[in-house]
Amino acid sequence: MKYAVCVIALCVLLPAATGSEANSRPRETVLFAFDDHSIPWRDNLKLTPVRADKHPANPVLRRGPEGAPDHGHAILYGSVIRIGDTFRMWYLAMGQTELKSGQAPGWWRPMCYAESRDGIAWTRPELGLVEYNGSRKNNICLVEGEPQSLTLVNDFLSVLYEPGDPDPARRYKVAYIAHPKLEEVRGGRSEIGARESRFGSMICATSADGLRWRIVGDRPANSGGERFEVSGLYRFGNFYYAPGQLISPWTWLPDGRDVGRAMLTYRSSDFASWSRAKALSFVRPGQTTQPPIPGQQTHMGAGIWNRGNVLVGLYGMWQDGPSQRPKGSSHLFGTRIDLGLVVSNDGVHFREPVPDFKVIARGGEDEWDSIALLQGHAFANVGDKTYLWYSHWDCEGLFRNQDIGLATLRRDGFGYLSLQYPQAPGHCVTSTVPALPQGASVYVNVEGATADHPLTVELLDEFDRPLPGYSGQQAAKLAESGVRQPVVWAAAPAPSGPKDRAFSVRAAFPASGNVRVYAIYVQTKQ
Repeated sequence: MKYAVCVIALCVLLPAATGSEANSRPRETVLFAFDDHSIPWRDNLKLTPVRADKHPANPVLRRGPEGAPDHGHAILYGSVIRIGDTFRMWYLAMGQTELKSGQAPGWWRPMCYAESRDGIAWTRPELGLVEYNGSRKNNICLVEGEPQSLTLVNDFLSVLYEPGDPDPARRYKVAYIAHPKLEEVRGGRSEIGARESRFGSMICATSADGLRWRIVGDRPANSGGERFEVSGLYRFGNFYYAPGQLISPWTWLPDGRDVGRAMLTYRSSDFASWSRAKALSFVRPGQTTQPPIPGQQTHMGAGIWNRGNVLVGLYGMWQDGPSQRPKGSSHLFGTRIDLGLVVSNDGVHFREPVPDFKVIARGGEDEWDSIALLQGHAFANVGDKTYLWYSHWDCEGLFRNQDIGLATLRRDGFGYLSLQYPQAPGHCVTSTVPALPQGASVYVNVEGATADHPLTVELLDEFDRPLPGYSGQQAAKLAESGVRQPVVWAAAPAPSGPKDRAFSVRAAFPASGNVRVYAIYVQTKQ
């Protein structure tokens, strides 16, 4: 088997809005400071990544009471989506009895549902859909279809909301892992192979309300190939993408060398038929060196935040434990996982802006999240903050807390550009924004700008030449900090860029100042 890596060419576009805001907000391109494709040109500037702060109320969603489907654990192998004024969470649960055995009977860990008004205090609605411990008074989502084994969610589930889908029954989509027996999968061993007793299946399902689901088809989406631990779902350009985790012998590095856990991605144009070929989307740098760094792996792909023109994600920074383990301990004894930042501009290939930087680090030995962190597809901008939900995995099997927490950043504040040498000025230039007949407004997420040390913003044409009315003596100056400061030029009383002209944004940092730029936004009305 060979990997056919297909590149989707995307320039910096102003994408259609997605999710619940599709009909209410202007279209926007986000040019992050940490994204060297969106802001490639830099002089005397450095990137400083930022670690998220953990919320004092953590864990914000704790495991349920005795007898509840999530009494054993509640982990964010799942998603959080803000729809209107409600945060909706889908997460993976397991009861205490099942947890003691190391795996749920029947390979079923329920897809559970919770809601919140603020993203901090969560409730578990009684859905009344699935019987558990003799009662339907629980928050388990219903998954239906044939064969029944495909409906048994066992691992990572990723929910996508597309309110614009013309079929109401498809407006919610999910991809998750199930483990049906090989003989229950159409094609059987002759088609799939016999490298393991069960098939690591990628299952897709759709729903009108996000609570009652029906699987797509009657077989796993990846039943033409080997096993695959799907851990993501997003739409970017013309395709749906499902990233996930594989390990040798089911995958390898481009030169054929074995590799530990790595991120690979399938694609589909219709959410029904998926490619058999996979793209190698991301591995940690230490996995590619000769020799590789021992024990360094990429756990469960990445949890993805689709910002329209760019994808931002958190991935599991897996590090093996010692080779010599205490007698009777788990095979994962000593394994530790923090969460790192990745970014993609084409929906297929991901990279780390600062290799091995921990955006969310596991806690100290006496804290609830001390062992291994799990990422979800769980991001939201709330006021002047960015919310990142995550959870704890006790991979050593010692029944420590396995709950869901919240970390926060300055809004879009994953990292900032600032002067490398403070005594000299610096500047950056973004990629070219295509011509916009309706014009565009420009905003900057900036800190440290003052009247004495302003950030100077001007526009350049597609040949890097100053645009009259938007540069030189007519350049805009930002003298205040803010997560969304409007850029106003003398030629345009409102914060508006030129119409029918391609342009890039040049931001000049003053010497001896402490100006920090986190992001530049280019927004146009629909």
